[in-house]
Order: sequence, then C-alpha cells, then structure tokens
Amino acid sequence: MDIVDPAVSDYLLAHCSPADRVLRDLAEETHAKFPPADAEMQISHDEGELLTMLVRLTGVRYAVEVGTFTGYSSICIARGLQPGGRLLACDVSPEWTGIARGYWERAGLTDRIELRLAPALETLRGLDAEPVIDFGFVDADKTGYPDYYDELVPRLRPGGLLVFDNVLRGGRVLHPSERSDQVVAALNDRIVTDERVESVMLPVRDGVTLVRKR
Repeated sequence: MDIVDPAVSDYLLAHCSPADRVLRDLAEETHAKFPPADAEMQISHDEGELLTMLVRLTGVRYAVEVGTFTGYSSICIARGLQPGGRLLACDVSPEWTGIARGYWERAGLTDRIELRLAPALETLRGLDAEPVIDFGFVDADKTGYPDYYDELVPRLRPGGLLVFDNVLRGGRVLHPSERSDQVVAALNDRIVTDERVESVMLPVRDGVTLVRKR
C-alpha cells in the first residue's frame, strides 16, 4: 500500500522549508553508502521539519531519541531545542552514528547531543525515574516499541510529547501477519485506551502517532 503517492510526496517536499546543505549532504551520503533497505530508515525531510516544529512549539529542553541511524532526525530535533536544551540519542551502531557525529559537528550541534551506544532499553531504564523528559522520538526496532513506550511515558512530564514513527507499517497494521507488524498494531490499539495520555495518529509518510502526557 502506498501511504503517500509519489506525486504527492514530491509536492509535499516542495512545500515545506527546504533542507540546508548539511541535511542534503547527509541524505546523499546515507543513500550512497547503504543499501536501499537500510537507507530507507532515514526519515524524509518533511517529517524532519515536522519534528523541528513540534519541538519548537512545545518549548523542549530535554529530548530523547530512540533510533538515531545516521543522524537526520537528531539534527532536526536538536535544532528545535530551547537554548541550553539537550538531546539524548540512543543507538547501537557505531557505523551509522559515526556518520551522524560528523554531521552534528557540521551543524554546530555537538554541544546539544549526547550519544549513548547501547541497547536503548538499557539506556532508558537507567534514566532518572522522575518525569522530566519533554519530548521523545521513537524510530527503532519495531518489536521494541511497547517496551520503549513503557519506559518513556512515566518519565514524560505532564504536557510532554512522544512521537512514534512507522505506525502504519505500509498499511500492514490493517491485517498484520509478521511479528513486527503485530506488535505495532497492538501498541496502536493500546495507546488509544491509555488514560495517562491523549493521542492522534497522522498519515505522515509511514504514519506517526503523537502521544501527549496528560
């Protein structure tokens, strides 16, 4: 299922703030160095602009990212932070994040981003249990989504925002057969019944869910 028609995709990209040289170079290097199945893990530019805007609109000072890949989303999040704000980026790949580090430096964001190379669940469980996180973006292994949700929601401040990517799974959540699709579909159902939060699912690219802590 094409969630976004290619012609509509081109139109969307032409009608949001354009990517600067840093983001364009990062996208080009990612697609040049990795096979398509890996390169497609990089978010699209319009989704990146959405992240920046959400972070700015909600006055974020402390953000957490689960799944950094080559750094496109982390740049977009970090650029929206309030002065003195920090982003904790969680990933397990030194190869992917090695590229990210270079572009964080080019973007002048190394003082805003802390990278933790470890299983994200270990990193999240090691964080302070107090609800101090303003914003979280989850775009990692899909079978881990419920655990990430369980760890992030209690640590999210009232009014804080979580963004989950790929919640439509190419439309496969309608009739999930693969385990990763079943897990995401089950979490989608769970979020709408969780009284701790309010949520909205948007057909942005492969689907994003915005989860706001009450």
